[in-house]
Amino acid sequence: MSTLTKQLTKVLSQIEQAAAAANRDKHEINLLAVSKTKPAEQIKLAYAAGQRRFGENYVQEGIEKIQALRQDADITQPIEWHFIGPLQSNKSKLVAEHFDWVQSIDRLKIAQRLSNQRPAELGPLNICLQVNISGEASKSGTTLSQVIELASQVSELPQLKLRGIMAIPAPTDDVNALNNSFAQLHRLYLQLQQNYPDIDTLSMGMSGDMSVAIANGSTMVRVGTAIFGARNYQN
Repeated sequence: MSTLTKQLTKVLSQIEQAAAAANRDKHEINLLAVSKTKPAEQIKLAYAAGQRRFGENYVQEGIEKIQALRQDADITQPIEWHFIGPLQSNKSKLVAEHFDWVQSIDRLKIAQRLSNQRPAELGPLNICLQVNISGEASKSGTTLSQVIELASQVSELPQLKLRGIMAIPAPTDDVNALNNSFAQLHRLYLQLQQNYPDIDTLSMGMSGDMSVAIANGSTMVRVGTAIFGARNYQN
């Protein structure tokens, strides 16, 4: 068993344990393996171990991996590709044409471009609205007060399917602060679910705060380093 496979197995076990502690079914929680800066060969190892959802932060890097793995004869089942980084207008067409999900929508302009540029034969692009729950100036995302209006606007776009919300709370060792942020997001998620039947995704929680996120209702955790090891930003 490779080191990567062992690390992936360990993360899945942690998700299962956190779900049990929260009296939740582990199958309610999806793992998104964040593969930014990692080569396609490592994604292929995770795929061989059963992982099917991968997240990328950089458009060109992500597309190169998507194209390489779609041409790989060993990849016999579909991989679900999530774009989770900030998205500029000049890159929206590439994302609309290659990814299955975009989790980082925080303004209508980008959503409109994605809808207009999504090839009809691919079906609607799955969308999560990114919420800047901690109000950090350095972080992307819309505010809690703006989410309801943005959800209403995005839900009307024909080539998009609104699936939920995503957030990255400020890093902290204060579990009470984390619980508060995640609880706010869960309340917002439940509120949106009442109006939009396709919403089923609360994307929150990473390696360091995954258990707290799961205890507060997360349905998707985004884990990179704990699976793939330290990232290499030199390439």
